[in-house]
Amino acid sequence: MNIVGARIDGRLVHGQVANLWTPKLQVDRIIVVDEEAAKNDIQKSGLRMATPMTTRLSVLSAEVAADHLNHDRYGKQRLFIVAKKPAAYLALLKLNVKLETINVGTMSQSNTTRSITKQINVETQDVQDFKEIADKGVTITAQLTPSDDSHDFMKLLNEKLK
Repeated sequence: MNIVGARIDGRLVHGQVANLWTPKLQVDRIIVVDEEAAKNDIQKSGLRMATPMTTRLSVLSAEVAADHLNHDRYGKQRLFIVAKKPAAYLALLKLNVKLETINVGTMSQSNTTRSITKQINVETQDVQDFKEIADKGVTITAQLTPSDDSHDFMKLLNEKLK
């Protein structure tokens, strides 16, 4: 597997992912791991329109993504995985996908979230998922754009939850 990035972003493929992260990481394929989008042709179409012309896009369930990644379906392509929530990455890890680092970008605010940073808001389930991911040895960072400083996300999370 040639995973060059893994990012949590509630907007999936949009300006930051398409115009900043994709060129910075020299991505050949963006893999969106999202159960709903994988079943919705309209959502897939919107994601394709947001994806740079030079980059391939796959929109898959966690199970299909894990199968493709574990069986080296993408060869030497540089892969960037994007999901809305940590649950998608936890599912990939439980399906034996090897991840070293996950970058947390934007997670939108709602009536049921707690603010960790201006851009990162988590639900109770997200907190549990992040802890389980960290317990599996995955480094979790918070970095909005490639030009921003990277921060230890679990440290930020633990400070906010005191």
